[in-house]
Amino acid sequence: MSNQILWDCHMHSSFSADSDTSMEDMIHEAIQRNLSGICFTEHLDPDYPPTPDNETFELDLDAYKETLFSLQEKYRSKLNIHFGIELGLQPHLADSFKELLKTLPFDFVIGSSHVVHGYDPYYGEFFENREESACYREYFESILENLEAFSGMDVYGHIDYVVRYGPNQNKEYSYERYRDILDEILRTIIDKNLGIELNTGGFHYGLGEPNPCRAVIRRYRELGGEIITVGADAHAPAKIAYDFDKAAAILAESGFKYYTVFQNRKPEFIKL
Repeated sequence: MSNQILWDCHMHSSFSADSDTSMEDMIHEAIQRNLSGICFTEHLDPDYPPTPDNETFELDLDAYKETLFSLQEKYRSKLNIHFGIELGLQPHLADSFKELLKTLPFDFVIGSSHVVHGYDPYYGEFFENREESACYREYFESILENLEAFSGMDVYGHIDYVVRYGPNQNKEYSYERYRDILDEILRTIIDKNLGIELNTGGFHYGLGEPNPCRAVIRRYRELGGEIITVGADAHAPAKIAYDFDKAAAILAESGFKYYTVFQNRKPEFIKL
């Protein structure tokens, strides 16, 4: 029996600005795939910079909570459904996030870097007229700035997200090339009793690697990291549990015997 991961702990529905799939459609697909459970982690990115397509990452928290709780009840016998959020971290948002997390009963909180000093690498202007490596380094430095300002999340999301959108993606990127700063990030995460996620989104972006890449996941384990959640970052049903067989193999090869699921903000370790 090969290792299996039966929880997808990073997904979006139409409550997130960049998805138009209903929550119920995501749930139906997860049931079809025989998952044990899922966690919705809708985007909340306050102070998101203006974009060419006028995206805003606001979130109607009341409607989201109400819908999720009613669907949780409806599908209780078929699927565990957890209530999560993906916070778009920026240092100046730390206090408002601390207040928000006191008011809602989330199971799971991902903190992610999307906006770096006013730019989201998703849009090409972050890379314009600059060395790709300088952009990547700035992205990693911003993670350290976020960790210094705020550590109220459970895991740090897709640590090398920036490589999905670089001009050369990950052709010239490796853990070794950025080892100094990546080690500092991983040590800081471990010191703060936080986890990381293995995000299989990198596979559906054609990187041949998850985010973060295998070498970063292995290094996190070497440094003593134990908390690792798994999510496909699906914004549509077809991507749910995407390449989870590869994710399970990577965790096992990296020395993990368990993956992590959060309930009521507490980690539960599930055997691979």
